[in-house]
Amino acid sequence: MVCPGHARSFLRRSVVSSLALFVGSSFAGSANADASFGSGSSGFTTFESGQVRPLALSPSGRLLFATNTPDNRLEVFEVRSNTLVHRSSVPTGLEPVAVAVRSENEVWVVNHLSDSVSIVSFDDPGHGRVVRTLHVGDEPRDIVFAGRGRAKAFITTAHRGQNAPYDPQLSTQGVGRADVWVFDANRPGDTLGGTPQAILNLFTDTPRALAVSTDGTTVYAAGFHSGNKTQTINEGFIPNGGEANGGLPAPNTNFQGIVQPEVGLIVRHNGANWVDELGRSWDSAVRFSLPDKDVFAIDATANPPVLRPGAFAGVGTVLFNMAVNPVSGKVYVSNTEAFNEVRFEGAGNFSGSSVRGHLHESRITVLGMGTVTPRHLNKHIDYGTCCAPVPNAETEKSLAFPQSMAVSADGRLLYVSALGSSKVGIFRTAELESDSFVPNEGDQIPVSGGGPTGLVLDDARQHLYVLTRFDNAISILDPASRREIAHVPMYNPEPLAVVRGRKFLYDARFSSAHGDSACASCHVFGDFDSLAWDLGNPDNPVVNNPGPFVGPPTTVDPNFHPMKGPMTTQSLRGMANHGPMHWRGDRTGGNDTPSAQPDSGSFDENAGFLKFNPAFADLVGRSEPIPDADMQSFTDFILQVTYPPNPIRALDDSLTADQKAGRDFFFGPPSLKGEFNCVACHKLDPQGNPGSSAPGFFGTAGESSFDCITQVLKIPHLRNQYQKVGMFGMAEAPFINPGNNEFLGDQVRGFGFSHDGSFDSVFRFVSLTAFTRGPGNPEGMPTGPEGDRTRRQLESFQLAFDSNLKPIVGQQVTLTARNKASASPRIDLLLARADAHDCDLVARTHLGRSESGFLYLGNGQFTTNHRGLPPVDEKLLRRAATSGGQAVTYTCVPPGSGIRIGLDRDSDGTWDGDEQDAATDPSDPASQP
Repeated sequence: MVCPGHARSFLRRSVVSSLALFVGSSFAGSANADASFGSGSSGFTTFESGQVRPLALSPSGRLLFATNTPDNRLEVFEVRSNTLVHRSSVPTGLEPVAVAVRSENEVWVVNHLSDSVSIVSFDDPGHGRVVRTLHVGDEPRDIVFAGRGRAKAFITTAHRGQNAPYDPQLSTQGVGRADVWVFDANRPGDTLGGTPQAILNLFTDTPRALAVSTDGTTVYAAGFHSGNKTQTINEGFIPNGGEANGGLPAPNTNFQGIVQPEVGLIVRHNGANWVDELGRSWDSAVRFSLPDKDVFAIDATANPPVLRPGAFAGVGTVLFNMAVNPVSGKVYVSNTEAFNEVRFEGAGNFSGSSVRGHLHESRITVLGMGTVTPRHLNKHIDYGTCCAPVPNAETEKSLAFPQSMAVSADGRLLYVSALGSSKVGIFRTAELESDSFVPNEGDQIPVSGGGPTGLVLDDARQHLYVLTRFDNAISILDPASRREIAHVPMYNPEPLAVVRGRKFLYDARFSSAHGDSACASCHVFGDFDSLAWDLGNPDNPVVNNPGPFVGPPTTVDPNFHPMKGPMTTQSLRGMANHGPMHWRGDRTGGNDTPSAQPDSGSFDENAGFLKFNPAFADLVGRSEPIPDADMQSFTDFILQVTYPPNPIRALDDSLTADQKAGRDFFFGPPSLKGEFNCVACHKLDPQGNPGSSAPGFFGTAGESSFDCITQVLKIPHLRNQYQKVGMFGMAEAPFINPGNNEFLGDQVRGFGFSHDGSFDSVFRFVSLTAFTRGPGNPEGMPTGPEGDRTRRQLESFQLAFDSNLKPIVGQQVTLTARNKASASPRIDLLLARADAHDCDLVARTHLGRSESGFLYLGNGQFTTNHRGLPPVDEKLLRRAATSGGQAVTYTCVPPGSGIRIGLDRDSDGTWDGDEQDAATDPSDPASQP
C-alpha cells in the first residue's frame, strides 16, 4: 500500500497523487507495474486515414490547432512572427482528421477511427483537456459550426456504425449512405455519446467535406466517392463472340491472336441511355438509375436543421473539400473526375485505345445559383502524347489531388493544397470561374515536407499554414513572395518505413509524365475509388497462372489473359498475409519461387506487390518503372496499412441471430456442387499464419478458384463488403435465381459486388444457381422463401465479417459527474473487451496542465505513466471523474499499442509521467532524464 504522503511528491505532475489524496490510501495491489512491461515499443498500426480539416486558427489568431493524426492528438501552437511555438498536446480519439474552433476556449476534434468527437476545453489558454466525447456514425470526417450564433455542430459520417441509433438498412434499395449529425453545441446532451438534434440522410455514398455560407445560414455537405454515372454490364448479358456478334467492342484478341475470355463491359449514362464506347445502348440490361447527387444544402437556421430541396449533380467523381467565397457566396469543390469507361492500359499499339496517363483530371468545380462549372486545373497537359521523363515542363506546372482550400477576405484569391504535387496553388477567383487562368509555376508555392493536406489562411499576417502529411509537419508560407518561410515538425510515432514509403502512393510529380496521376488516383488514401476499370493490355502476352487452386481448374483456361475485362478497384489495405494481388492474383511471386505458406511464391506479399512496378509506366504514365529501391520502400509502407474494425459487427464481437445462422451455413455442409462449403474457399481463421506481421485469414488464404466465372480469379477477402452497399437492381439472368428484377429507381452507387461490381448485393451473389439445391448439390440453398431466408442470413454474416481488428478498437467514452449512469455500462464493456484481449485499454485525465495516462492491466487494475507506482484500482479512476471533477477518457486502442498511447508516447522506455517530473520531453526520444 502507498500512503498519501508517499504519493504527494507527484502532485504537480500526476493526477495519481490527487486521486490518492481524494480517496485516502486506496492504491490497490502490491506488485509493481514495471514487471508487466519492458522498455518502450512503438506498437503502431497504420490506417492511412485521409485528413479533411486538420488545421484551424483561434478567433483571435493567437493559436493554431493541428490534428496530429498518427499520434492521436491535437497539437496547439502559439502563432508568432514567421514561426509557431508549440504550447501543448491534447490526447483525443484515434485518427483525428478534422478540427473546428467554436471559441477561444473550446475546440472540437473529429476522430475518424473512434467514431467520435472530442470536445476540448481551453480554460487555461493554450492548454486543453477533453471534457466530453460525443459518439457519432461510422468514420466521421468533417465538422463545422453554423446556424444562429454558430451554435450548431455539423459532422459528416457514413450511414452505419455501432453508435448510430437506427438500422442502416444495408439490404434496402434507395437509401442514402451518408449522414450529417447535428448537435446543439451549447447542450450536446448528457447521454452516453450526446444527443443529436438531427441526423440528416444524404442520397449519396459515404460523405466527406462540409462548408458554411458566410452568414452561417447554409451548410454544404458533399459525398466523397460520388461516382460518375458509370457501371458494369455483367458478362451474362453480353453476347459471346465479340463485336461482330453484338458483344464486346474490338479488339477481342491480344496481339498474339488469342481470344480473350468473355467478360463484362463498362458503360456510361449519356443523359439519355447507358452506352458503350461504340455508342450502343445497353438500357435493357440496367435496372436502376444514377442521379449522381454530389453536394447538398442544409438550412442551418431551421430547428432542427433540414435539407433544402435539390442537390448539385455532376460535380466530380471523388470530392475532397469545399470552400465558400465570402463575397460572392460561390462554393468551390476540389475533386477528381475519372475516365474509367476508357478501356486498357499500356501504349495502345494493338487496340488503339488506352487510359495511360489520363486516369483522372484534378479539378475545382464552382457551384453557383443552380450552376455546376468544373474547371480542370491542368489544362496545359497534352494528353495526346506520353510519356516524357520526369521532371519536365508539364509535371512542374501540374497540381494533383487538390485538397483543402481557403479564400481571401476580399474573395479575389483562392488557395488550394495539392497533395500529389507538394505545392499550394494560387488562383484568382475571377479567372478560375471564367476558365481564363493559365497554369503557371509562378502561382504555386512548393512545400518542403511534401503531401500538403490542410490549409488555413491567416489574413491578418498574410500567411498560409499548411499541414504536410508526408513528414507530419506544418509549413508557413508567404503567398506574396511565393515562398516557404518556416517548417515546424510535429512528433510522429510512425515507423520509418511508413514515413519513407508514403510518398510513392501520392507523388504525381514523380509517378507520371504529366504530373497529375499516381497510385492514389484510384487508391484514394490507400483504399479504393468505388469504380471499376478495364485495365487489360492487348499488347501483352498470356502469362502462366501458378495458383495454387482450390480444386483443379478444368472448365476454363487458368492462365492470365491480358484482356481481363472490368475489375473494381481493390483496396490496398490489409494485403499482408493474404497472398497474391489483383482480382486474378496476377501480381504474384508464384512464377519465381515455389508456393508455400506463409511467405513463399504466391504467398509472398512482398514479391507480389513489387510486381506492380510496371503499372507506373503502363497505367500512371511514367517513362519507366520507378527505381527498385523506391518500389521496395513503397512496398514496405503499403503492406503495413490495415483495415479499420467492421462497423456492422456488435462492439462485444457477438453476432445477431441472423448473423450466427449465416455463419453456421458458411461453415456448414458443402453447398457448392456438393463439394465445397463457403469456408472451403473463403478461409476464415483469425490465427492464420500466427507468425505473420498481420496474422489471420479473413475470407481468403491466397488461393484461386474457377467456378461460376469465365476466368480464374483469386478468392477475395470479405472484410469490406459493407463499403459496397448502395447499388440495387439487376436484370434477370439464367445463372441467377429470378426475383426482384424490376426497375428499382435511383441508387447511390454504380458498382456493387464481385470482381467487376456487376452484382447489386451479396444476396444476389449468393442467389447464383451454383449455390442452389438440386441434383448434385443436395446441401445447397433451396429456391423460394426458405432459401431466401438463408441467403439473407448469409448476407448478414458477410456484411459483419471478421477483420484484423475487433469492433471495439477505437471506441471511447469520457466519464464525467453528469453522465455516470449512461457511461458506466460502456466502461464496463471496454474493460470486458480488454480482458478478452480485443484491445488495449487506455485512460487519460488532467490535473492542471499535467496529463496523466493509465493502461489497463486486467483484473480491474490500471498502471500509471509513472514507473515505481503500484497499480490503481479502476474504481478509483471512476471516482475521480464522478466525484472528484476530473473527466476521464477511456479508449480501446489496437492490441500492442497501449504502452505507446497510454504510458510512453515516444517509446523511449522512459514513461511520460516521469519525463514530466524531470522536465524532459515525452515526445522526443533523445530527451530523457
